Amino acid sequence: MPTILESDFENSRESMEYDVVIVGGGPAGLSAAIRLKQLAAEKGVEIGVCVLEKGSEIGAHILSGAVMDPRAIDELIPDWKEQGAPLNVPVAEDQFLFLWEGGAKTVPNWALPENFKNHGNYVISPANVTRWLGQQAEALGVEIFPGFPAAEVLYNDDRSVKGVATGNMGVGKDGEPTENFQLGMELHAKYTLFAEGCRGHLGRQLSEHFKLGKDADPQVYGIGIKELWEIDPAKHKPGLVIHTAGWPLEKDTY
Repeated sequence: MPTILESDFENSRESMEYDVVIVGGGPAGLSAAIRLKQLAAEKGVEIGVCVLEKGSEIGAHILSGAVMDPRAIDELIPDWKEQGAPLNVPVAEDQFLFLWEGGAKTVPNWALPENFKNHGNYVISPANVTRWLGQQAEALGVEIFPGFPAAEVLYNDDRSVKGVATGNMGVGKDGEPTENFQLGMELHAKYTLFAEGCRGHLGRQLSEHFKLGKDADPQVYGIGIKELWEIDPAKHKPGLVIHTAGWPLEKDTY
């Protein structure tokens, strides 16, 4: 029996029409959705905006702590404090440590460049902030579809972007539909905004389609390793931000 390819189902996929489709339910995608709805309300018009998020829920793929400058959220949602945004721990102190295997040396704060000074910023959980942004977006009428990763960019006859399609679900390793098979959905839009991160698979498709890498320097990426530490509560100091450099990296490693 021949293998049934996912492409065999493309002609029978259902489609939905929106003014704007946003791929990626992170802070950038959700902020864009919120701002679009705000602008539409100011002009007294209705626009259809949807957000596709590959995670099982908004915030599920944002795994770290962070220090957040509130300037952008001040502009986007000026009354964010009254709305209950989870920015609750202002930065109280910055420390910069140069590490070696046996200890550390503290750099005095007056000697630090401005980018290491976080007065006025907040220690946050990006996952919680993103979930809150999702709630704000839904309250404005944005349709959010978690658990539906965009799998394919769709194009018009003139090669412009038409929208995206979600992947078929319930396809076995042999390429055959299983009893849980569910056909993907096409989402068409006047504008499609890709907010899937710095190296998303749709971004690679777009780069190849539009030759975005031609006559350009290659992009450079770093690998980030995130750990969650459980510490003695007696040693916890709310609002303390510690920057480190040195060990265990080699001296010639930036």
